[in-house]
Formats: sequence, structure tokens, C-alpha cells
Amino acid sequence: MLNGKDIVLGICGGIAAYKAAELVREITRGGGQVHVILTRSAREFITPLTMQTLSGNVVATDLFKLYEEKEIGHISLARRAQALVIAPATANIIGKIAQGIADDMLSTVVMATKAPVLIVPAMNEAMWENCAVQHNVDTLKQRGYHFVEPGWGDLACGVRGTGRMADIRDIIEELEWVLAPKDFQGQTVLVTAGPTREFIDPVRFISNPSSGKTGFAIARAFRQRGAQVTLISGPVSISPPAGVRCITVESAEDMRRAVTAHFKDATIIVKSAAVADYRPSRTAAQKIKKGDTPLTLKLERTADILAELGGKKGKRILVGFAAETNHITAHAAQKLRQKHLDLIVANDVSRPGMGFESDVNEVQFIFADGTTETLPPLPKEDIARHVCDRISTLLKNRTKK
Repeated sequence: MLNGKDIVLGICGGIAAYKAAELVREITRGGGQVHVILTRSAREFITPLTMQTLSGNVVATDLFKLYEEKEIGHISLARRAQALVIAPATANIIGKIAQGIADDMLSTVVMATKAPVLIVPAMNEAMWENCAVQHNVDTLKQRGYHFVEPGWGDLACGVRGTGRMADIRDIIEELEWVLAPKDFQGQTVLVTAGPTREFIDPVRFISNPSSGKTGFAIARAFRQRGAQVTLISGPVSISPPAGVRCITVESAEDMRRAVTAHFKDATIIVKSAAVADYRPSRTAAQKIKKGDTPLTLKLERTADILAELGGKKGKRILVGFAAETNHITAHAAQKLRQKHLDLIVANDVSRPGMGFESDVNEVQFIFADGTTETLPPLPKEDIARHVCDRISTLLKNRTKK
């Protein structure tokens, strides 16, 4: 999402200014070009040389210096910016922007740019809660400025409270949302992710190695592109994406109930969860003690959630996943037909380093019309964007009919 993007980063004077160095690294790691503006106060905390070294671009400090031949500095940066991020943003810069004051390089670029502006406040808790600051924040939100709210924790003044600069990961996620096309605006998306657990007794269960990474990435990608997203997840160890409603479940039956409750409002459903196909026919009330004789478990089928949805999907777009170990295309295509899917995403989970728990996967798309498409090995975040792209195409094709 950041690849090839020109990001102007304004850094204000505050102890959190040092965190901007890591923000520059993350943007450049994602393929973006960062053009840094340091305010006079910011230069007391971090040097232009540091930011120039990290960004690979000249750092802007002087309102009246020509940073490009024949073009005034603030105009050049304002035109170049595809997004303007202010991190950390002080109470001072927030007040200036709210009042339309342009008296230095950063505030002037803000006034001159037509790019979206993302403001990341960092300040003492008392300052953040001050009614004047909150009034200015509300004013800017009403004007369309974007914010990543400050977090709670240890502050430079020696107290714990709200005011510390948001985590870099959260800033990057919001920046990607700001930059993403909003082709799913108005769509309500339901995504499932992760494994389920079917308990044998209070301490043992049947499950699988699904990490939920693909489903969480898909939910994040839909949200970035304007959709209202509900994510229903089994037990995983990753944090839910910002701006996504997340519902946690444990068993296949829990998943079925949650999906059924939210299905009616969804226009797009992506079932990437690895739901157990079988469960013990009886769950022991107490831990089963180890004995000399073998333990035999009687299993019964769980509900086929995807088939139930396929039978009542109507005009909704329904996408499934197929984790296979052999005859990948044939088995996935059969699943697509039997469950009335619009698209199925298949992968070979027997390949080392692919599929479950990995950060990389190689998938094949199989569409209802029989066409197929195979992607090379990609990070799961990239696969999620491809899934959204294919669903966007399905939506456009339906609109044309």
C-alpha cells in the first residue's frame, strides 16, 4: 500500500520526536518515499542529519529555502505529498491548523496541500484533555483531518496517563487506510479467521495450526478500502486490526452461531477460518486420567457452515478457502461447486514454509465460471489485497449486468 507513495512527515518538538525515526524506517521499508519537515522545536530533539540519513531525502526546515529549482519549498512538498503525516503532533501545531495559521514550513505545507493529513498527537495528559485542545481536535475531525489517538502509558513528565504517541504499527495501519482506494465503501463484510477447538475434556481439544494471519489481513484490507468489517475469529495470538469489529469464538458451533447472527447484514462473506470438521461426540466433565488401555474417541460431524451460507446467500458474494494436501485444484473446485461459492482460495498446506502459521503462502483462485489464477509465493498481507482485488472485480462485473 505504501510502495511508490510520497509521504511528507512533519515532526514537531516533543520527546516523542525520536520515535519518528522508526516511523521513517517503516514507511521506507514498505517502499514509500519520505520527505521530512522538522520544526524549530523538533530540531532540539532530533537532527536533520539523522532524518536525512534515514529517509534518503533532504530535510526541510526553512520556509524560504528553494528545495527544488524554481519552486518554493512549501509548494513543492505540498504538491508532492500523497499523504501528510504529523508525528508527533503537539498542541501547538493542532491549534495552528485549526485556526488557519501558517507561519513556518510545516503549518504552511498543511495549508497548501490537497493531500489527506494524518495527525498523531503526543503530549502531557493534562494538555491532551484541555478543552481548547479537544475543541481544536474536534474541529479538525469535522474538516476531514485524520487522527491516530494517543495511547495510555508512561509519559515523559513522570506520570502514567493518556498522551503518549501511538504505536508505529497503528500509525502505519492508519496511513495505509488513508491511502487506500475506497472501492468497498458502502459494503458490509463478514470475515472468519483462525482455528476452532473441540474439547475432549477440560484440558485437551482437537484443533489445527491455523494462525488467523490471512483472515486478519483480509479484514484489515477490506477496512482500509472503505468497508464496514466484522471479523469472527477462533483462538489466535494476534491483535485485531484497527477499525474492525472483532468477535472471538472457540468451537465450531460457536463460530456457526456468530456467523449466522451477522450473515443477514453482510454483502460480502469471506470464510477463511479453519473450522473443525469433527468433534468428540461427548466431552468429559473432568480430565481423563492416563491409563494402561488405549483411549478411543468417538467423533461426530460439525455443522458445515459454508454449505449453509451457500444455500441462502442470495445476491451476496461468498468466498471460501480450501486447505488441501493433494489434488489441490480438483478438490477446491468440487468444494466451490457443492457450496455455491463465487470464489475459492486454495493452497497446499503440505508444502514446507507455506500455509499454516507461516507469513508466506502460495494460493490459487478458482472462480465460479471455471477460470483459475495462481499467484507466486507472497506475504499474507499481499495475498489479502489480491483477494480484495478479485472480489472488487466480481462486484463490478455484477454491476455491469
